[in-house]
Amino acid sequence: MDQKGIRLMEPILQGRGLVKRYGRVTALDHCDFDLYPGEILAVIGDNGAGKSSLIKAMSGAIIPDEGDVMLEGRKVRFTSPNDARREGIETVYQTLAMSPALSIADNMFMGRELRKPGIMGKVFRQLDRPRMERLAREKLTELGLMTIQNINQAVETLSGGQRQGVAVARAAAFGSKVIILDEPTAALGVKESRKVLELILDVRARGIPIILISHNMPHVFEVADRIHIHRLGKRLCVINPGDYTMSDAVAFMTGAREPETAA
Repeated sequence: MDQKGIRLMEPILQGRGLVKRYGRVTALDHCDFDLYPGEILAVIGDNGAGKSSLIKAMSGAIIPDEGDVMLEGRKVRFTSPNDARREGIETVYQTLAMSPALSIADNMFMGRELRKPGIMGKVFRQLDRPRMERLAREKLTELGLMTIQNINQAVETLSGGQRQGVAVARAAAFGSKVIILDEPTAALGVKESRKVLELILDVRARGIPIILISHNMPHVFEVADRIHIHRLGKRLCVINPGDYTMSDAVAFMTGAREPETAA
């Protein structure tokens, strides 16, 4: 995606002047953030730079002490991840937050189970399993994940890459506006990492913008449209991966080199 084209659009998700303190430690120091429609924005930074606090503030996992979060131009205040989910922001954490003993379909709809219509669902709280299984299969097929043959097999029987695929598919099924991916390839081998990267590009092609947190520079430079570099609790700069090398990004991230212009 062309950087100038992105600049002409209004950000779909913004942070302005975000501050988060833990006692004497300042995790976010008047931090700004911009995610534009239809882009993959990578967020990189050294350990302790404040990346996790930034993403948690944008996804409702923490409440900033100061500053504003805006979604589609309007100010929002998330007090929990459920608030963010209700607004269409889904987060896939590194731990995946899945129940290994439950089926793929059950994991896809965990916390959002569909009830049967009429008295059986409203009064007796019976689940509409056929509908959940059909929708789960449709979503996995859309994203090219139907190498998973049995929608009722337990998640613990899947490979690491397949589990990550199910988690991303779940986010894509319910994240109507933004998907946040936290180190999606960290525990995967080369082949499975490749599949997950292709899946990320497929989700972006469906028009859903993605925030990608990753330490893997080759992956970042392969799929990101822009790279947000985080240092000392704030946004140092945003770079176009076509204009800089991985070595440049690492130098900015670690403080070995200063960018010519701050973001």
